[in-house]
Amino acid sequence: VQLQASGGGLVQAGDSLRLSCAASGRTFSRYYIGWFRQSPGKEREFVATISWNGANSYYTDSVKGRFTISRDNAQNMAWLQMNSLKPEDTAVYYCAAAPSIRSNNYYLSNKYDQWGQGTQVTVSS
Repeated sequence: VQLQASGGGLVQAGDSLRLSCAASGRTFSRYYIGWFRQSPGKEREFVATISWNGANSYYTDSVKGRFTISRDNAQNMAWLQMNSLKPEDTAVYYCAAAPSIRSNNYYLSNKYDQWGQGTQVTVSS
């Protein structure tokens, strides 16, 4: 599966953005889809992930209650709805696909073997 992220931009604190992850290939529905982000000088960090059928999702603590991950396998699409954005959410956001995820390793970037190019999200104060 090949992934392409889009939807980033420059917003003010408190605003919302919806990131999209478009996938090509017939196997999209077999993959967990995750979102990671990376700020300058920092390591890439886990944001959220969603199971192959959308039944399970996991979030990093800092975005719980503000971000929502979703997917539509019929459209080969996944989204990250980001509300109440904060300056510390500023980063390049990446979508990624993992063939198998467990409840104790969903946050590990090395479990994801397909990555899209990033999309920049900048939140001004």
